[in-house]
Amino acid sequence: MLSVQNLSLRYGKRVLFEDVNIRFTEGNCYGIIGANGAGKSTFLKILSGEIEPSTGKVEISKGQRMSVLKQNHYEFDNISVLETVMRGNTKLFEVMAAKDALYAKEDFSEEDGIKAGELEGIFAEMDGWNAESDAATLLSNLGIKEEFHGKLLKELDGNQKVRVLLAQALFGNPDILLLDEPTNDLDLETISWLENFLADYEKIVLVVSHDRHFLDTVCTAVADIDFGKISIFTGNYTFWYETSQLMLKQRSDQNKKAEDKIAELKEFIARFSANASKSKQATSRKKALDKIKLDEMKPSNRKYPAILFNNQVREAGDQILEVTDLTKSEHGELLFKNISFDVKRGQKIAILAENSLATTAFYKILVGETQADSGNFKWGVTITNTYLPNDNAEYFVGKKDNLIDWLRQYSEEKDETFIRGFLGRMLFSGEETLKSCDVLSGGEKMRCMLSRMMMLKGNVLLMDEPTNHLDLESITALNNGMKDFRGTILFTTRDHELAQTVADRIIEITPNGIIDREMSFDEYRDDERVKALRAELYGALV
Repeated sequence: MLSVQNLSLRYGKRVLFEDVNIRFTEGNCYGIIGANGAGKSTFLKILSGEIEPSTGKVEISKGQRMSVLKQNHYEFDNISVLETVMRGNTKLFEVMAAKDALYAKEDFSEEDGIKAGELEGIFAEMDGWNAESDAATLLSNLGIKEEFHGKLLKELDGNQKVRVLLAQALFGNPDILLLDEPTNDLDLETISWLENFLADYEKIVLVVSHDRHFLDTVCTAVADIDFGKISIFTGNYTFWYETSQLMLKQRSDQNKKAEDKIAELKEFIARFSANASKSKQATSRKKALDKIKLDEMKPSNRKYPAILFNNQVREAGDQILEVTDLTKSEHGELLFKNISFDVKRGQKIAILAENSLATTAFYKILVGETQADSGNFKWGVTITNTYLPNDNAEYFVGKKDNLIDWLRQYSEEKDETFIRGFLGRMLFSGEETLKSCDVLSGGEKMRCMLSRMMMLKGNVLLMDEPTNHLDLESITALNNGMKDFRGTILFTTRDHELAQTVADRIIEITPNGIIDREMSFDEYRDDERVKALRAELYGALV
């Protein structure tokens, strides 16, 4: 068990947590949720002992081991990949090191022999003889091939390092596992493996993630950080979100009778309980939902930006986009070759590629920021496209405009009251609208870029990783806005939920051609013919 008692954390006048009392129990995975800046990562650091709270304490049941996903990617640079993983179980690694040091002594004494025997016993009890093979298996499951296991960590690229550090956190089945954004830089196959691993994990897991599908798959409860308090709610993220929205609606419905509200809540819980039976955690989640007390369900204080794209300059005609034999290389690497397809009005197309440089180059060609090596494309005469790049630095670096002046340049309506109102709906209120553009956080910049996109009123949206830096509330609002958009969208995302709920067509671009299917994202992932074609196209690169 992991518990927090009377926890507070203050930075000067700013109170991040105040008198938090909470307990985490075995067999549960808790999704730590909260708006950007609420203190999700800070809370994990308090639990791990990296940050001392202002008041209160953290208690762990005797004999339990905590493991943390390291955020310092350079800490183990001069250590081999395999050893880095095994260092995740500190006690086991210390026993190994002490044992090896004894055997390495030139004057090995009888006393050393007794000590070595004791260590060997402890080592065996900790399943130390399987440590290397277990570490190697973890690495392989996370996409680190055996040829890299003996290399120094500094010899790996950034994405590989993230996977090694994740393997380190998972190694040895810790009793308490703290994971801060564990899906960052993982591909879909590796995320799927991690989802299955955590869904079957019987210890205590606390995870911070902006990936809603991941949270829904692995979490039995959410710990919501709001107004300096932390409240635990049974169910996954979607259950928490829909609960909070239902409660908000009920709170505003003054005329509805109490018994009608209770009946509506019971029906809502029953529906989610039935759906829970399809999950990996069917039994525990369904039992937990069935035991929910209605008075525990409360509306959230969270605010969602108003992301609405339907105010278009003009309605698009039937001719949207025609792409013919596009080919592009960068720095001697072939990104894609002979890409051809037509886009129909109203389609929402997820553009996939194993190499993110390929999708970014593809969008930049379509908006005229770069040239294809060969081939061409043609936009319909009625089309106004707007582009959301995955790197928006050029829009903000060195810009001293306040947010009002920055957004005004993209708006037909120049009146300050109108601009302020628009920014307010995007959660920039009061003095925040006077902030200088070059001091904005990543999430604030992305909300500005989405505001720009709405102002430009395009009837075709091009979106390259639109969820980057956004919190869960903004991602949810963006997801709804994209679903409701009556125009055409081409988008690339690593957000499973966004791809599944928005896309009605999938186009995957590879150096050897494309795969083009009118189906949902999940259907695409599960389609055996698609899998065979992917293996053929990517296998041809070997």
